[in-house]
Amino acid sequence: MKETLRNMVRENHVRADELIYPVFVREGENICNLVESMPGIYQYSLDRLPEEIDRVVDAEIPAVLLFGIPAHKDEMGSGAYDENGIVPQAIRFIRERYENLLIIADVCLCEYTSHGHCGLVCDGVIRNDETLPLLSKAAVAYARAGADIIAPSDMMDKRVGAIRQALDEEGFLYTPILSYSAKFASAYYGPFRDAAHSAPGFGDRRTYQMDSANGEEAMREVEQDIAEGADFIIAKPAMAYLDIIKEIKRKFNIPVVAYNVSGEYAMVKAAAANGWIDEKKIVMENMIAFKRAGAKMIITYHALDVARWLKEDA
Repeated sequence: MKETLRNMVRENHVRADELIYPVFVREGENICNLVESMPGIYQYSLDRLPEEIDRVVDAEIPAVLLFGIPAHKDEMGSGAYDENGIVPQAIRFIRERYENLLIIADVCLCEYTSHGHCGLVCDGVIRNDETLPLLSKAAVAYARAGADIIAPSDMMDKRVGAIRQALDEEGFLYTPILSYSAKFASAYYGPFRDAAHSAPGFGDRRTYQMDSANGEEAMREVEQDIAEGADFIIAKPAMAYLDIIKEIKRKFNIPVVAYNVSGEYAMVKAAAANGWIDEKKIVMENMIAFKRAGAKMIITYHALDVARWLKEDA
């Protein structure tokens, strides 16, 4: 009876229909490669992709966030905006087989460039304005393939406005933009770079991702992206930046999405594997923390486990 009463007065709840599951799709055949630094996470070729998507659908998780891994890379990141690239192929593949699944397409060049940066590089300098047309082409290619939501993660200035204009001009007026507005230059992304093969070949990404010390800058970035047409805002990473999520929620009337990133996932998995923590309790406590801070949705590699635990406890 006391547990029932506690549940009745609980201020925040985690639900499976608020989860978004990241999926890595790789060019090739018969590929199901474990990401060593992310236990339980795999790269899939299209022919093996149903193995993962079936689990997502069975878990009643409503959305996936797609990341592509091309067979070849070049300095222009051309695979990112190729109409027949791996992400458009994956979008069409999923759309034909899982019509009710929400498909979110990450837009960035880092997985596709030979240098590993999120924008074009000239003389060692990332070129912001020259990158915008390529990001826009990628967004249109993904929308044309059937993506429900476009999610630019590159952190180039004014890319939301450029993408919004490109989508509108191609007739995708109602395709929303989920913008990585508060994305910090973080050490928590290491395992993701293993999964996506996207580590920078030189330097780092601090010239275009945000300094972890700058909370007010994050608010300016969010405000600018909203003005340019963003429909949702991502704060990334989540665990070490709960104050950012809370401040976005307080200042702006827009849905906030917490991205529980690869390093956060890997730390929990490693500690649980060593018997140092109770994985379920820790993960669910983290999920509640994101909701308590103000997140409406949660992107997390734990999504399949969270959905299963919620069913078991229902």
